Order: sequence, then structure tokens, then C-alpha cells
Amino acid sequence: MKNINRRDWLKTSVLGLGSMSLLSGNLLAKSGSAANATATWSRESMLWELNPIYNEVKMKARLLANENPFGPSTKVQKAIAESINTGNRYGHADAAYLISIIAEKEGVKPENIMLGPGSTDLLEKTAIVLCKDGGNVVSADPSYMSLVNTAQAVGGSWKAVPLKADYSHDLPGMTSAIDSDTKLVYVCNPNNPMGAITEAGSLKEFCKTASKKTPIFVDEAYLEFMDKPEDNTMADLVSEGYDVMIARTFSKVHGMAGLRIGYLVATEERINSITKMVRGTMGLCVTSLKGAIASLQDEQFIVNCRKWNKESREFTSDKIQAMGFKEIPSHTSFMIFPIQEDGRAFSKKMMDQGVGIRAYSIADSPWCRVSMGTMDEMKLFVDALKVATT
Repeated sequence: MKNINRRDWLKTSVLGLGSMSLLSGNLLAKSGSAANATATWSRESMLWELNPIYNEVKMKARLLANENPFGPSTKVQKAIAESINTGNRYGHADAAYLISIIAEKEGVKPENIMLGPGSTDLLEKTAIVLCKDGGNVVSADPSYMSLVNTAQAVGGSWKAVPLKADYSHDLPGMTSAIDSDTKLVYVCNPNNPMGAITEAGSLKEFCKTASKKTPIFVDEAYLEFMDKPEDNTMADLVSEGYDVMIARTFSKVHGMAGLRIGYLVATEERINSITKMVRGTMGLCVTSLKGAIASLQDEQFIVNCRKWNKESREFTSDKIQAMGFKEIPSHTSFMIFPIQEDGRAFSKKMMDQGVGIRAYSIADSPWCRVSMGTMDEMKLFVDALKVATT
């Protein structure tokens, strides 16, 4: 891209200040609207993740993987340390106990819970089971791609529905996209990598109606960073008997990304249909199970992480807006905003200063996604951003 003044570029670019909503119009033009009967469905996303430049030695601020910099909690660390000497035993009893705790938390029966090594594992297992004989998956674009990629890898196809102008899911468009060959509808809420939320009431009505035609999978990996996650979850639909699946993970607000544990909430019939083919608890170790149990019992740590994440997010938002950038309002542990140069070149400039970020190309335009770190790390990010974009 030709070198121009950043503020001038932001004023003229369709991705600049005051024009962010035009992105969705641009995406619709490239991909076709799900509400349009003549829409062309593509196997390729408008979202391209540019491989981050890793240099663990140089990295002063690791802000590229949506990891919680504050975890795991001291109680989790203690539980894991004490569980090492039981590493010669399978963790079936611990898994059953964890399932009982999660079931009580979510207001469902233990039969409605399936564990797995992170929510991505559960997304992919679900895709394998439902799409092994073909069919299509309906989901938003841009969004998290693991389930879609796995579905396509085992023989399924993808119906991509562009996000709305406010970056929420186009629920009417997704409804129109469902046909007799649809095996699953996938909703990531809050959405990764865009950070936006789809309003809970509208999503709940969509789930109630659409689940009568096909299973609905709602990925709530980032939900617990919201001020009132209980008001935005779809988990209560399971106890009401709807064919809705909800994924949660201990990788985000619990700060256990490297320990790999998550869970699925679904009807007993849906859980059985998955576990007939694949198992969840066999992929878990006693350290992860003990850690997850301890984390669920450490409510104050979750409250603190939510508070610290919000403080870092608000600080970063204020600083980058003062520099002329405008992020999509985030409900997560990251934020994303458009930049004016090739993502790989930008990523290198940031890494040269010890700051790791994630760069994307979305509808052929470059974006930066930065995970929320400690306040000191976000100050390093802001300083690096000033140098990289001068």
C-alpha cells in the first residue's frame, strides 16, 4: 500500500472513522447475502489469518492468542501441584465430579454435559459427527473457523452469511440459508475475531425456531468476559428441550489455555449421538480436571479477571482512538481494528519492538487484533503501535 498519512487514510478509507459500518456492505457485495435467493455460497472465508511472527525470546508483551495473562489462579496452581502424584491413575471420578459441578452451574442434568480438551476440540468433534456424510454448515463470515474447516475436511460444505453492519450475526439471513441439507448452524457469540455480540433476546428466539429444523451450536468461549454473562447465555434452552449446543472453555477467563479443558452443554440425545463416535474425558488429564474444579470454586478470581480485562480494554480503546484508529466495540478479551498496511509487515514492526499481535486480512483489507494483557503490557502495545504507524 502506498505510504500516506495515517489520519488522512483513516478519513478516506471505507474502514476508517465514521465508515466502519460500510465494511459489511463491502462484504455483502463480495459474498452475497443469505437473504438473497440468488446468493452464491463460497467454501472460502473473507477472513484470512496471517501467521503471527513468533519470537518468544524477544516478546515483552504476548498479545496474539487471547490468553488470560492473570491465570491460572493460585488455587488452580495448588490443585494441579497436589494432583501430580495421582498422574498414574485415570481421572474418571474427577471428570464425573466436574460434570456434576458444571451441570449445577448451568441448570441442567449431568447427562447434558460433555467434557473435552478445550472447546475447539468439542467444535471439531461435533463437526465430524454431524458432517461425516456430507451436508452443509451455516455460519457467519467472518467468524471462528475451526468447526467450519473440520466440516469441510470430512465432506461437508459451508454456507457463509456475512455479518450485519454492526458486526452482529444476520439471524434472518442465517434462517434463509437453512435448507433440508443443513446439518448444523454455528454461532460464535461474542464473535471471534470481531469481538461483537449478537443480542441475547433475538438470538434466543432464533435458536428456538431454527433448532426445530437443525441443531444450533452456540460457541460461548468469551461470554464470561461480559458484565452479566448469565443474561446472554443460551444454556437454559437445553433444559427447555431445544436442540441447542453450547460450548464453554477454561482457556479464556479461567486462564487455563495450556491446560486444555472445556465442556459442551446439549440435550442428552445430542450428547449421546456424539459420544457414540468420540469420547471426551479420555482426552483429559487429572491435572486439568483438578484445575478446572478448583477454578469453578474460585469465583473471586473470575470477577477480578473480568474487571482487569475491562480496564485494559478501556485503556487501549482510549489510546488507539486518540491515535486515529477505531476498533469494533468488543465484549471479549481482545479488540480488532483496521490498519493501513500489509498485515505481515505490520506484525513484524510490532514484533521488532517485542509486542506480539495477530494480523488478519478481511475482505482484502488489513486488520490488527490485539489480546488484552496486563496494564503494563497494553502500555507497551500502545507505544509500539505509535512507532509502527508513524
